[in-house]
Amino acid sequence: MGQIRLVWFLFLCLLVHEGLAKGVLGLACNWGLQSTHPLPPNIVVRLLKDNGFNKVKLFEADTGALKALGRSGIQVMVGIPNDMLASLASAVGNAEAWVKQNVSYYISTHGTDIRSVAIGNEPFLHSYKDMFVRTTLPALENIQAALIKAGLGKQVKVTIPLNADVYQTDSGLPSGGNFRPELLDLMTKIIKFLQDNGGFITINIYPFLSLQADPSFPKEYAFFNNTASPLVDGSIVYTNVYDANFDTLISALEKNGFGRMPIVVGEVGWPTDGDPNGNIDNAKRFNQALISRIIQGQGSPKRRTPPDVYIFSLLDEDHKSTLPGNFERHWGVFKYDGSVKYPLDMGNGRALVPAKGVKYLAKQWCVMSPSASSSDPNTLAQSITYACENADCTSLGYGSSCGNLDAQSNASYAFNSYFQTMNQSKEACSFNNLATITNVDPSKPPCRFEIMIDTRKQKAARTPFKSSASKMEGIFAALVVVLGLVICGVH
Repeated sequence: MGQIRLVWFLFLCLLVHEGLAKGVLGLACNWGLQSTHPLPPNIVVRLLKDNGFNKVKLFEADTGALKALGRSGIQVMVGIPNDMLASLASAVGNAEAWVKQNVSYYISTHGTDIRSVAIGNEPFLHSYKDMFVRTTLPALENIQAALIKAGLGKQVKVTIPLNADVYQTDSGLPSGGNFRPELLDLMTKIIKFLQDNGGFITINIYPFLSLQADPSFPKEYAFFNNTASPLVDGSIVYTNVYDANFDTLISALEKNGFGRMPIVVGEVGWPTDGDPNGNIDNAKRFNQALISRIIQGQGSPKRRTPPDVYIFSLLDEDHKSTLPGNFERHWGVFKYDGSVKYPLDMGNGRALVPAKGVKYLAKQWCVMSPSASSSDPNTLAQSITYACENADCTSLGYGSSCGNLDAQSNASYAFNSYFQTMNQSKEACSFNNLATITNVDPSKPPCRFEIMIDTRKQKAARTPFKSSASKMEGIFAALVVVLGLVICGVH
């Protein structure tokens, strides 16, 4: 018996070491795909693994991403966009076809570890004006029925990512939390359905947006390690808005009989540009404290058990809608090309690891020609507008990293952004003869004039490592053999 215990002890040690060697025992993040020049999926998967992420959320069932995630050891939550809800709600056959094509296929053919399906994305936002109120629950029910029919009802769970505006507190305290009156009946039905089918609630919490939307919001309260005045709610003291927001949801669930409902934080993070509060220092401060909480297994005052937390986001996305604000394209912990924006301790002193194998276009930029005439300001303004309508100029805004450029550099940034987006086509650096191509980097820190990824020459790199799952299978198999020898008395 002593020998058997020893073998099991060694096995447990190997399990723990496998996690600790990564520096973390499980980080999760969002992988957005709204980029003009996305990184090849295999490079992104390598980036995830190198930095200890073992769970990822996709906003859509992207073929390249789902294939690359196959047999990677990374658990996947795959999303369904809001514009598909009506179709999925209208007929269970549509849901069955979607599950077959986007879940069953990748699990069986590519070994993708799909663990959950996210129906819609914040479908009950105030700004959507009830557009998805009638279709979300039927779509949820039909996807669940389709998963059961496909034999995946126990393996793949369902959820609905919700914005924190689905609940509120009239008292201003977390203990006063409840769902919005117009959504109370629907939310109760949704949560009951999720509970009955082993699903979970997914909530998106954004301290940055609380700060950005309200000029009187106490800035320090948006951060975890702060000097803000705490919020006292009975016997509970809240030192940051994240915990207060999360516990407002807990109170809403408790009031409606769902106090033990599982919760996942689907999105939380801080942008690095596009807003006066969106900068490197604030993002580093917020995300480092967030990661430290995750690693330490810290929950909230009302729920000590920590939820899964999906950091938003892995990479910047230069084609994302800027309707909420210019900061929307700058949520990434990494830049668009997988390079590191700022240092983070990912656990046990492990630093962020940049993407490997990224190919770039030539080291050349498009800038306003020194000889260009400014006698026709209308032509220059029209050229800049055209460039920024077709490329990303969000870093030029007030309080952003390129917000203090002079007029000529401002034009150059716009021209170069368009030039890079158009794959450095010579015709893309004309602008009525106002621009010219240069080999001298025009960047003026903190403003960077980027060079785009060369997606035309980029090859999907083979992953030169075995997945954690594969390695653990090998370890387990070896230990089973050793255990068998011990039991049989072979020395």
